Amino acid sequence: MKKSKITCSLFLFWQTLYQACDACKLQQPKITQNLTHGTGPESQWDWIIVGVIALITLVTLFYSFKFLIIPGEKNRKHIKNSILNF
Repeated sequence: MKKSKITCSLFLFWQTLYQACDACKLQQPKITQNLTHGTGPESQWDWIIVGVIALITLVTLFYSFKFLIIPGEKNRKHIKNSILNF
């Protein structure tokens, strides 16, 4: 119980720190208005770059979980199985 209270309080504390200030909120588009500081994207290429980076991140996350759960190694003493048997 104590651990969950500490986790919740830290989450609420960090949530207030990462939000943008009032001046930056006015310069951002509606989708990123409360998340980032500074000016908004200057061209459509900025959105394309962010989309490609998000796609690469999601694909990497998918394959990391896939190879963690189903490593593909048949040897029981392979190092990947030490994570699964932990």
